[in-house]
Amino acid sequence: MTLREIIETVESREKRLTVFDPPDDEVVEQLREYFESQTVRIEVGTTDSDLSGYAVLSDSDAEDEVLAAVDLRHFGEPGEPDDVSPFAPIIEHLDGTTFTSYDLRQMMAATREVEDRAWRKGTGTLHAGFQHTGAIRQQTDVYADLAGKDLDIHAYCTPGPDVPEIDGVTVHQEDSEEIGRSWFVVFDGDGDPMDACALLAEERGDTDERLFYGFWTYDPDIVDEILSHLSERYTITV
Repeated sequence: MTLREIIETVESREKRLTVFDPPDDEVVEQLREYFESQTVRIEVGTTDSDLSGYAVLSDSDAEDEVLAAVDLRHFGEPGEPDDVSPFAPIIEHLDGTTFTSYDLRQMMAATREVEDRAWRKGTGTLHAGFQHTGAIRQQTDVYADLAGKDLDIHAYCTPGPDVPEIDGVTVHQEDSEEIGRSWFVVFDGDGDPMDACALLAEERGDTDERLFYGFWTYDPDIVDEILSHLSERYTITV
């Protein structure tokens, strides 16, 4: 599958958040705002069961299997710790969920999570798609530090001038539309599926806005799909 096809496959794995008998409309709006950058479908329902006043996350690809539930009846009351999200049980089950309209700041934050995991592991293979040579130049110091570890690092960009030479980093200039439009950071976990992770997104819409659509994941099968495509398309040993 191409990088776009991988994104579309993950997009199709829809999660649904159903709010049963919400205590008030404000709670529903807060939920919509909290998850607005993720493709989680939010619905409001009614029930006579004990689920009244709960938000329930279900997987529509697994016969609506219930993944998590959050009690909303005391949401927002004084005494709730500020550093703990009330939606933490739901967030834990959103691995692989797509995001929409991520800007550069959000993309960099997600990128650093994957890079940091590779740094802490210190071994394995890291693949990073920069779209163009200028982006690699901006991250030269970061990748020089990563290359100081025992990591096999591959960077991808479309052909351009002044490609930086970074010791320990193999730069691949590819005349490919998907390389020009895709931002990705993929770490193989050095063979440990618990450490494998990836960020994959495609830039869409107005180039002046620089908005990205894609997903992050800790699912080793999805990570393998991305690595297999890079290997087959760009003849990289992974």
